Amino acid sequence: MSSSTEDRIRKVAKQLRNWGRWGDGDELGTLNYITPEKIVQAARLVKQGKVISLALPYDSRGPQNGSFGRVNPVHTFVMTGTDAAAGRQPYPHGIGFGDDAISMFLQCGTQWDGLSHVFDHGKMWNGYDANRVTSRGAELNGIEKMAAKIVSRGVLLDIARFKRVEALKPGHAISEQELTGCAAAEGVEIGRGDIVLVRTGQLGYCRKHGWGEFAAGDAPGLSFETARWLQRSEIAAIASDTWGLEVRPNELPDSFQPLHQVMIPNIGLLVGEIFDLESLADDCAEDKVYEFMFVAPPLPITGAVGSPVNPQAIK
Repeated sequence: MSSSTEDRIRKVAKQLRNWGRWGDGDELGTLNYITPEKIVQAARLVKQGKVISLALPYDSRGPQNGSFGRVNPVHTFVMTGTDAAAGRQPYPHGIGFGDDAISMFLQCGTQWDGLSHVFDHGKMWNGYDANRVTSRGAELNGIEKMAAKIVSRGVLLDIARFKRVEALKPGHAISEQELTGCAAAEGVEIGRGDIVLVRTGQLGYCRKHGWGEFAAGDAPGLSFETARWLQRSEIAAIASDTWGLEVRPNELPDSFQPLHQVMIPNIGLLVGEIFDLESLADDCAEDKVYEFMFVAPPLPITGAVGSPVNPQAIK
């Protein structure tokens, strides 16, 4: 990383740092913006009883290609219906069982980045030392702390439709002006405690034409310059349909995921990736309603730095 790039990241991180905002012992970051009143507001958005899942299936056909060592889930069975039908299960009176297991990277599909996932100069969210995250798990900022916290008003910003393209091109850096312009075109306002979903169209395009270099490759995404908007808007979380949310290649010379370095350990912002926003985008385009109740709790895996998730948009 060049000295000028490091100075720039350090300056922005310091300016936008929320450490101590919710107390010295906080492990939730911007999820603190979600109040009971916010949840009630979100519940009032349910008009049709329609539930739309935003998760990719967790199977061998996922996007992973070995980058960062990540592979798609490996699903195995220890008991099956064929065993039961063949009389190979030693249980009485004809009862049988299926039982299975899965081995997977917690961030191989639709997932949340926990607040212990990214470090900035040896520190994670709220100023805690990165060495509190060991091979035994995260002593602080573990994903399990969020198990009952991710319920709020969701807003879809369909940037691809706003730009009138099937999918934004890899390397397209989404600006603050595009985010706010899209919201205005959709007739929605972004408020404190909202969870913002940004559709670039890349995931949908790759599902049609092949994953290619989707995982860890070049992608459209948020510009580093959106960091101030992300902090100023006081949103609770942001997610997109790309593997890393921010634009790739990264804009700053010799950097790696500089927006992550600001968002997660400094702002304390919850980040979601590989969200399948295609069905939701089609539904929103049809009824012109881009806000909804959003529910997406992580698996409460003690000490985990991320979690697979099956997000639900409820309209």
